[in-house]
Amino acid sequence: MPSEKKTFNILVTGSNGQLGSEIKELSSNYDYNFFFTDRTNLDITSKDDIKSSCEKNSINVIINCAAYTAVDKAETDIENADLVNRKAVKKLALVSQELNIKLIHISTDYVFDGKNFKPYCEEYQTNPQGIYGKTKLDGENEMININPKNSIIIRTSWVYSFYGNNFVKTMLRLGKEKESLGVIFDQVGTPTYAKDLAITILDIIPQIQNSKLSIYNYSNEGVLSWYDFAKEIMKMAKLDCKINPIETFQYPTPAKRPHFSLLNKSKIKSTFNIEIPYWKDGLDDCLKRLGERK
Repeated sequence: MPSEKKTFNILVTGSNGQLGSEIKELSSNYDYNFFFTDRTNLDITSKDDIKSSCEKNSINVIINCAAYTAVDKAETDIENADLVNRKAVKKLALVSQELNIKLIHISTDYVFDGKNFKPYCEEYQTNPQGIYGKTKLDGENEMININPKNSIIIRTSWVYSFYGNNFVKTMLRLGKEKESLGVIFDQVGTPTYAKDLAITILDIIPQIQNSKLSIYNYSNEGVLSWYDFAKEIMKMAKLDCKINPIETFQYPTPAKRPHFSLLNKSKIKSTFNIEIPYWKDGLDDCLKRLGERK
């Protein structure tokens, strides 16, 4: 007899954010049952709420896209950042462990200090430089300590998408309003097109099998600065706005940004046998969807 096909009942938290929205749009392409939630219909800071929702819907996979991502605001709004980025992750991990649920949690390049000179591997020393990075790392550690079976953390960087507010949309808006813009050239990394990350997550779900929690890096391929990114956005959208390179000190922010946050993606590629799109291909697709690719 053929083995019974396992049905994945997937709870997606933070489903109105950039990544959650992309998963929602892609969901019809997958033979999974999805339950999309946000803060209005699921309190992820309540273990009882999470557990009853999971039991009611026979959830066997959670994709945690919920996060406190206001990097600068987090410097003063420490309690709320900790609530979402650490405490909620702990509750999700506890329920996942109790109910044998696969938990896929999204983390960030901000867990590193950005002082490296070669791409960060998953096992490199973490050293967050601000509250956002610290609370995200605290959330990772809660999950590692609880160690729900078949669960993973995916660290990503410079996320943008068709949805929400992001660097690409800001550049498009400013590119139409201004003749010139100063954009930072001494912070280097790679953008992540949320749609590409969403596809990867949905594709690898059946393959995730690990007794000890695993961490993976994911961003698009390539390396660039924010300045390079802005130049390419203007070029693809045919906007006549001059981009000038500026240094980080010329654009002070409450939270310190990593100068170098390039992620080594070889582990996720070899483990799940996936190919990761080049950053320009992701940008091209996003601008087409936004109706801005000229």
